[in-house]
Amino acid sequence: MAVEGSREAERDAILRALRPVVDGIAATFGPVCEVVLHDYRSPERSVVAVAGSVTGRTVGGAMSEIGLRVLARGDDAADELNYVTRTGTGRLLKSSTMVLRDSGGAVFGALCVNVDVTEVDRVHSLLGALAGTAAPSADPPVTTFGDDIDSVVDALLDTHLERTTWQALDRARRLALFRNLDERGVFAVRRAIEQVAARLGISRASAYSYLSQARASHPAGRTDTSEGAHS
Repeated sequence: MAVEGSREAERDAILRALRPVVDGIAATFGPVCEVVLHDYRSPERSVVAVAGSVTGRTVGGAMSEIGLRVLARGDDAADELNYVTRTGTGRLLKSSTMVLRDSGGAVFGALCVNVDVTEVDRVHSLLGALAGTAAPSADPPVTTFGDDIDSVVDALLDTHLERTTWQALDRARRLALFRNLDERGVFAVRRAIEQVAARLGISRASAYSYLSQARASHPAGRTDTSEGAHS
């Protein structure tokens, strides 16, 4: 118990030390940059510091689906650097997510940097077209950024049910849906199981049953960041 209390104090100290770093990085890159400090111990309100307004995050807001994915990997999570994503409003971002660990190696948060490169991309495309060297590129995935964790969970469900419905899925595909949501960290969020059940039009008990079966069929993919661990 004393060791755990010491670890918690250490994590709090690391987060406090990084707060001025958040402001410093954002000030260095200017208005196109946003820096967000996350405390994964509270997924629904993980944002503890933010500078810049690229995605409109505020202190007390929830993590994005990217954060949920990192959370689901637990202590096996690694930094994700220089990846490209797109906001729901179409802004193009170059981002990096750097995990925070305590002295025992446990992941407890992340420092995230988002740079709006929309205008840079437009200029690059224009110059490529003028030079005759422009080539079509794949559209980056859309990421839901918001202070409400429910909107993030809804966005992940919408992605899975974009061209179908829960009623149209057979048992194998239903289990695959729950397994994928679990791997993406959705069930690390309190009351997520109720939200998923309501969206799918099934009972809470049925949702728990599908989740349990999905985990039983792929036990290696199960993490400790589960609904039960946070209830």
